[in-house]
Amino acid sequence: MKDLTFETLLAVFEEIFGRALFWTMVVVAVLITLAYLYVLIRDRAMSMRKFLLAQLSMPFGAVAAVLFVQWITSSGLRDIGGAVDVIVLLGVAVAGAVGLAILVYTAQALMQGPQEDDPRFRS
Repeated sequence: MKDLTFETLLAVFEEIFGRALFWTMVVVAVLITLAYLYVLIRDRAMSMRKFLLAQLSMPFGAVAAVLFVQWITSSGLRDIGGAVDVIVLLGVAVAGAVGLAILVYTAQALMQGPQEDDPRFRS
């Protein structure tokens, strides 16, 4: 593998996760991202209370992402072989943490709707 291209990355991820699971994860990520953008546009500001609760969920997302990848790849922490493995694992943890935080914030905002006591929504 001399060149790292987008097509190569797609092939590697499809091989790791399986075609159906990989594309399902991509579709779910796109839908959550669109819902998050909708909430930001609808509310015109971020709620710090929702943001705090979303941040508190981040460690759970990091651990869940690492465990999910290890389960899918049939590996464990004992299989970490070097610095690149640690960097990849940290990247997976960061992606899981950020992903769960966005999901939690979006879910809260969609369930609660815009805050009525917010001065921006008064007539």
